[in-house]
Amino acid sequence: MKAREYFIIFSIIIISLIAIGAQYMPSIWWLFILIGPILLIGFSDILQKKHTINNNFPVLGHFRYLLESIRPEIMQYFVETDTEGRPINRIFRSLIYQRAKKVNDTTPFGTQMDVYRNGYEWMNHSMYAKHTDLTKEHPRTIIGGTDCTQPYEASLLNISAMSFGSLSKNAIMALNRGAKIGKMYHNTGEGAISPYHQSEGGDLTWQIGTGYFGCRTPEGNFDAQKFKEKAALDQVKMIEIKISQGAKPGHGGILPAAKNTPEIANIRGVETHTDVHSPPAHSAFNSATSLMRFIKELRELSDGKPIGFKLCIGRTSEFEELCDAMLSTGIKPDFITIDGGEGGTGAAPIEFSNSLGMPLRDGLVFAHDTLVGYDLKKNIKIIASGKILTGFHMVRAFALGADVCNSARGMMMSIGCIQALQCNNNTCPVGVATQNKSLMKGLNIDDKSQRVANFHHGTINSFLELVAAAGLSHPDEIKRTHINRRINMNTVKNYEDLYPLVKAGSLLS
Repeated sequence: MKAREYFIIFSIIIISLIAIGAQYMPSIWWLFILIGPILLIGFSDILQKKHTINNNFPVLGHFRYLLESIRPEIMQYFVETDTEGRPINRIFRSLIYQRAKKVNDTTPFGTQMDVYRNGYEWMNHSMYAKHTDLTKEHPRTIIGGTDCTQPYEASLLNISAMSFGSLSKNAIMALNRGAKIGKMYHNTGEGAISPYHQSEGGDLTWQIGTGYFGCRTPEGNFDAQKFKEKAALDQVKMIEIKISQGAKPGHGGILPAAKNTPEIANIRGVETHTDVHSPPAHSAFNSATSLMRFIKELRELSDGKPIGFKLCIGRTSEFEELCDAMLSTGIKPDFITIDGGEGGTGAAPIEFSNSLGMPLRDGLVFAHDTLVGYDLKKNIKIIASGKILTGFHMVRAFALGADVCNSARGMMMSIGCIQALQCNNNTCPVGVATQNKSLMKGLNIDDKSQRVANFHHGTINSFLELVAAAGLSHPDEIKRTHINRRINMNTVKNYEDLYPLVKAGSLLS
């Protein structure tokens, strides 16, 4: 039973006891004067739809907001810290919540970072900063190579892959409606296209994982006919083959039988109430050349929509083999999504999340420079994914070669995620990462979808203002020389020193 149901029952019992007791002891009505305000606050929490925590946990939820309101003094003791005791992501969480709620996102007392610690990064500004007109439409990027007949004009920031099943239906609908309002795409995650992805009308990137959910045979292999039917949906703008994700590269997932409801089983094309394993590798291809042929097959089946793949860089030689296969077959993906080893997931083995997979910046640089060295970059767009939370994170990714950014964590926080770390227990208190209907009911789709759009709009505005502050007219002009990193107290290097540029075609020999 949910907390608010307990509160209603408790309130009825208390009021009944006071009413009965008042017949014999009229003075007992003074108890109602003391308890009444608490009951009124509780019922007000249940009736309001703006704050999920208060709706799900009447009265008790206010203590969370009390701590949040005095966060600079108290909340820092309740957040995770790094090995040197510095709060992790506290500043970013506050920024995302403020931006999503469309309230003032400026901060007092200047920088909140230790600018002399190793690893501190900053952007070079210009004495001749440009003016940026934030009332204009945001710039967009066209994704689609020479073999693509239905190119897609993508936003510079989009919703990263998160499946229905991992997230609640209310969370999926809020994200997708936010995508429509913000004119960005919403990656479905590998759990297939659900009715909740479709009901709100937002653009979709359909992700095809190793389980081929939504386009699989009873044996778990790829089903071309099922794929063709869903790929024809007008909402589906691009298709992404998921080779690996940063949070657990080289590791298949499992949907436990307890969470494999008839609804989810029907959407994914599996047997209900059974453990469903996603294998660590694809069965539709087993080499660089066969991956290129699979890309060609999907492009033909989807009638020319952009086809790409997502991976966290592991063995660099295997990515080079992919480039060799692109040249030998003449088949190229329209985009490649690079996920960082620091990316998130609802559940992953600790060894995989902490010690496997190349971090985003290193993987992004390697992928970009290898494509340039093979003279392939001009035909392929790169999407960066892995803890993209702010405008500066976008600038940094663009400096290293990204054309577009995806965000999962930021978008989740915009719909109310408080990092309760209950994603894998089905007990998310704000109804984001749970299939518990009583918890997800508190997530108001109308309110949260607008917050998604607010976060998206505000973050891109911040990104464009940083670009203008550097004296640049367009994001395409961002270079590695614009970003600096402190190596130690006496040494600072810019990204071009740390990641020297590669000449186009230099790796062909």
